[in-house]
Amino acid sequence: MVKLSLLVMAGLTVLIAIGLRWREERVETLRPRAAGGRPSTGGWLAVQKRKLNRWVTAAALAAVATMLVLGGINWLRIWQG
Repeated sequence: MVKLSLLVMAGLTVLIAIGLRWREERVETLRPRAAGGRPSTGGWLAVQKRKLNRWVTAAALAAVATMLVLGGINWLRIWQG
């Protein structure tokens, strides 16, 4: 059960990170551009901080989702006897 939860968390982390990146790119295209015509992305450090923030958020959401699903399955087993 522990291996299954780790695999589920890893898979969900990747899927959620892909979804978050897609959302960020979509919001970026909808946002009006700066006067120079280029989007203001910041420096290298700002980009790395955004990537780290995306992965940490994805991992936290995956952990919560895994706990809810596997905890719910556990409680269903307990209630059924």
